[in-house]
Amino acid sequence: MTLKIKLKRLDPSLPLPRCAHQTDAGCDLYSRIDITLRPGERTLIPTGIEIAIPVGYAGFIQPRSGLALKHGISMVNSPGLIDSGYRGEVSVILINQDAKKAFRVRRGDKICQLVIQKVEKPQFQVVDSLDETERGKGGFGSSGQERLTG
Repeated sequence: MTLKIKLKRLDPSLPLPRCAHQTDAGCDLYSRIDITLRPGERTLIPTGIEIAIPVGYAGFIQPRSGLALKHGISMVNSPGLIDSGYRGEVSVILINQDAKKAFRVRRGDKICQLVIQKVEKPQFQVVDSLDETERGKGGFGSSGQERLTG
């Protein structure tokens, strides 16, 4: 069964969200504006769509790997979260992480990907202790540095 997402076009001349390949999880979203991001600059870019995500699901906005690799373009809040109750325009906070080159975003450029996922609503239960695990309280960097040998 295919999940149906209601979509309102704010700019009918922009392409609808679509996956580049049938097996892709992310659908491309497009910029509704022209803008230049200077090195280190971030800005909110509208995509020209509003969506109604069903209850029990959420939308996650992800950066595009090609923009990151080729131009240093990423998202400040990655992944961006779209809750099922949100009905405003989907927008993305892009950042230019290149130290020297400005990046031009043109209206209609692919700027990010949207992934829709089923989510569970947790019910938190207060307890006095948690079960023991091998990892324990090891956090950031606790798994160590892995190196390839060859």
